[in-house]
This record gives sequence, structure tokens and C-alpha cells, in this order.
Amino acid sequence: MKRPSYATDKALKTFIKNALEEDIQDGDHSTLSTIPADLKQSAKLLVKQDCILAGVELAEIIFKTFDKDLKVEIFIKDGSAAKVGDIALIVTGSARSILSTERLILNCMQRMSGIATLTHDWDSRLVGSKTKLLDTRKTTPNFRVCEKWAVAIGGGTNHRYGLYDMIMLKDNHIDYNGSITNAVKMAKDYVKKNKKKLKIEVETRNLEEVKEALKAKADRIMLDNMNVSMMKQAVELINGACESEASGGITRDMLKEIASTGVTYISAGALTHSAENIDLSLKAVK
Repeated sequence: MKRPSYATDKALKTFIKNALEEDIQDGDHSTLSTIPADLKQSAKLLVKQDCILAGVELAEIIFKTFDKDLKVEIFIKDGSAAKVGDIALIVTGSARSILSTERLILNCMQRMSGIATLTHDWDSRLVGSKTKLLDTRKTTPNFRVCEKWAVAIGGGTNHRYGLYDMIMLKDNHIDYNGSITNAVKMAKDYVKKNKKKLKIEVETRNLEEVKEALKAKADRIMLDNMNVSMMKQAVELINGACESEASGGITRDMLKEIASTGVTYISAGALTHSAENIDLSLKAVK
């Protein structure tokens, strides 16, 4: 699949540089002390748990960033189903380079594959509906690019990437500001004055707030922690005038029922904060 727009060469280069520096500092002394500089070897990325594989493209970028002479042969691409015993890729070249990048590769791929697998499972519950599954900003600091990329690989849709690419007026914004009406007006004025192209989303907690957000002409209305009955009434009130988003305490078992209300999106922090890592290993080819 095509790499998401936020996973730029610059963003990945910064992430990889910081991650390698965190791990290696002044040297991988275990490797430097025991492995000859000129030793060439191969290693296979072994799948030890059924999953939707993610992080393959990133793994190749990490290998090549650390050592441009490493050769990577890919057998299973991002977003593909992988089974126990499958070999995702084989890397060949400097044994030192393979060993020094091993843990970073596994940390990224295990986490990303866990997120992609969970996302794929949740998204399959929405088949037949028009509702799309969104992630949130509930991500690991400095690892968001990988976690959101994994959601996309798993078939989900990315919500805003950060605070800069969408205006979301949440409960605290509204409470601090005083009203939905005033907050949306100020946000619209801000967008116009600063010549920004930003959608304005408003979090609502009850039907009265939904009516107020509608009147203020928000671009999207979030239905936060509403039960399905209230959510259905809210979607009927909105009646296609803007997008709608169900959020707050979403679980897998609720997805079909929520989608039946006709809501545009369902957002779930669980996709990134509650996914379990997938068991993968990088093993020497003997």
C-alpha cells in the first residue's frame, strides 16, 4: 500500500535517528566485541503468531538507513495476513549491522503488527455499512507516525494527525470558552483570519449540544459517550448536514450496533493504546 502522507522521509529519518541513538549511544558493544567487522551473514524475520503484518516497509528503511549495503528480500508485504512459521523477509549483509538494528526492527514491527491486526478485526465488523473506523491521538509519544501508519495498514482511517491539522473543540474547550456557539464562531474567525484550511469538529454530550453545534454549522459533530438510542436521535437531528462521529468507550462488541445508527465515523483510542504486540523474531540463517 502507498505510504501515508505524514510518513514522510523527513519524519521517518528523524524517528529512526532518535531511536538508534537511544539504543546504541557510543556503540553496540556486545556486537563490536564479538563479531568481526567483515563478517557477512543473513537473518530471517520469522512470524510466530497469526497476524496482519505491518512495519515491513519501515523495517527495510531502517536497515538501509543504518547500512545502505544491506540487502532486504521481502516475502510478505504490509497489510497481508501472515501465519505462524512464515518468513516475512530475509536481510543479508554485515552481521554487525543486522545485530545492531535487530531490536529496533522488532520493536516497530511487533507493535505495528499488533495495531494492524486489531484494526483489521474491528474494521471487519463494519463491513456492509458506510461507517468508517478512525484512530485517535491516544498514541505513544514519538511513535505516532508508526502507530497511525499501522492503523492505515490494518484498514482503518486516520483521524487528524495532531493538533495542527484539524480544529477539535472538546468538552474542556467548550467549558473554558463558555459555549459551543461562541467557540465555533471564534474558530471560524481564526481559520479565516489565518487563511487556514481546517475542518471544525465539536464534541457534544447531549442532544441540546448537538442542536447548538448544528446551528453553529460545525463541519463534524462528535457524539461523545452517548448510548445508542441517543446516538440514533443525534444522527437523525444532523440529517446529513455535517459529518458525525461516535466516540468514547467504544468496544468491539458495540461496533455493529453503533454503525446501524448511520453515524459517519466511529473513533476508538483502543486501536493504538490497547493493541497487543505480535510475536516476531529475527533469526540467523544457518
